[in-house]
Order: sequence, then C-alpha cells, then structure tokens
Amino acid sequence: MRAWLAEVLPGRDLALSPASADASFRRYFRASAEGTSWIVMDAPPEHEDCRPFVHVAGLLADAGLHAPGILAQDLDRGFLLLTDLGTTTYLAALARDRGRAPALFADATTALVRWQCVSREDALPPYDEALLRRELNLFPEWYVGRHLGVELDAGQREALETVFAIVLANNLSQPRVFVHRDYMPRNLMVSDPNPGILDFQDAVFGPITYDVASLFRDAFISWEEREVLDWTIRYWEKARAAGLPVHADFSEFYRDCEWMGLQRHLKVLGIFARLYHRDGKQGYLEDTPRFVAYVRATAERYGALRPLLGLLDQLERKAPQAGYTF
Repeated sequence: MRAWLAEVLPGRDLALSPASADASFRRYFRASAEGTSWIVMDAPPEHEDCRPFVHVAGLLADAGLHAPGILAQDLDRGFLLLTDLGTTTYLAALARDRGRAPALFADATTALVRWQCVSREDALPPYDEALLRRELNLFPEWYVGRHLGVELDAGQREALETVFAIVLANNLSQPRVFVHRDYMPRNLMVSDPNPGILDFQDAVFGPITYDVASLFRDAFISWEEREVLDWTIRYWEKARAAGLPVHADFSEFYRDCEWMGLQRHLKVLGIFARLYHRDGKQGYLEDTPRFVAYVRATAERYGALRPLLGLLDQLERKAPQAGYTF
C-alpha cells in the first residue's frame, strides 16, 4: 500500500494513521502531508470487491450528495485513494452532545430523500426475498445456534418461520428505492455539506423504510420513542413533499418502518454473533441487548408477531446468566 501511495501521491512525505474500524476485511488509513489529508482504503481482493464502492460513490455524487471522491484506484490490489470527509462521525458528535440530534438528523433525512428521489431499478442489485431471507436466517444460525447454543425444536422453528413469513411479506410489499443499507450515525460524518456519507458499498434497490429504520434504531445509540416518532414524521413529510411513494397514512408508514426494522434487528443479532465467533472481532456483542430490546418492543406492539416474543422468552431462560464469558 505504501508503494502504491508513492506512485499516486509522488514526492510527498506521507504520515499514515488508522482512520476507522470496519466489520469487514477493509481497512482505512489517513494519509497526511503538508496540511492535506486523504483516506486510503485497503480491501484485500480475496475478501472484498471495491467495484460496488466505486459504483455507488458515483451514484451518490450524481445525486449531489457528499460521498468520498475517488482520486485513484487499483482494483486488482484493492486500493482506493479517497477524499477525506473529516474525523467526526454523527455517532461521536451525538455521544458528546445528544442535543445536536434534531439538526443532524434533519440533514440526514434531507440527504436520504435526495438519494431516494434518483432511484432507478437497474442501477443496484435487488433487495429481494432471497437476500432478505438469507439475512433473517443469520438469527437462528448464529445468534440462537452458535451464540446461545440452543437448538430450536420443531414448534420453535415453526413459530419463527411464521414470523419470518409475515415480516418478509410486509417488507416486499413496500415501494422500492435506493437503499444505503447501513445508514446510521456511525457511517455519517459531520461535514460541509452535511452529512458526509460512508460505507455504502452494499447498497441495493429495496424497501423504502429500510434506511429510515437504520437511522433512528441504531446499533450503538438509542433514543426515546417520542424522539424516533418525531424524526420519522419529519422524514415522512419531506418524502411526501418530494413525491416519494410513502403511505399517505403515517401510522401505516410507521408500522412498515417497525417491521422493516425488525428484519434488520434480527439480522444484526446474527451478524454480531458471527463477527465474534467466526471472525474474532470484539465489542459487537456488547450491543446485542439493545437489539433484543428493539425486537421485543416491536413484537409486543403487533399481535401477529407474538410468537417471536414467546420464543425470546424461551431463549432467555436457556441463555447463559449475566457475567458469563463468551
């Protein structure tokens, strides 16, 4: 990587430092010289493909959004040289001052509406039933089976499948737009223009509520429901004004957000367990109680989801007690 940087940024005495952590095999470094900085992505080609990142960066730029510019690339070796969007994520800013949330989320939802308004079906892979189901299956495979060490019996598997089927039916019935797929405070930068948008390489064409659910029901910071309702209404009003195909009835739109969020939360429970048990990545499991709470809150609100609530009760009785080590 240093040799490649010497080719694309010749004659500079570059200082390299880690720029951010990533749940994948990608690594990011900040290269600095003479008061200027760049971001270098190192994505080993045997594990990662940089082409989706390049493609989606172009779509975001075409929509007038603030994504990293690609200054140089070597796709065969998995190197990208990117513009630097700064050092302050939304997550870091909100951790210091939660009072900034309304203004930051206002910018984030404005950007999201702009992104959704340029959607076209042929530009991104479909977020179809096969992909949605593969993601849901991470929950029984990795969270329940590997992390909790529980083998579901026939009745439990049937209950889970019943919930999966109705959740997928809802997800697939929603209007489809461009979906960032990880539109959350950790991947948004406080910048000018605001926000800077990162980690978009997994973008798809799918349900309109997915990024809204990701933004307000985050992996690493939680909000009161009254706040989530307020911010979701503000997004919904912007989306309607822009002509996006959201429900005319906000209560129906909010239900769709919650059911889409449920799909994501079950998936993330599986992903966090896999990151620990398969990939040896520490820290993610600390946030699983937040996602269990999200799942419980949604399952308690809708009668059709009650079988999931019963299953969670059964799993918690079988789970290791507090204080155990993984």
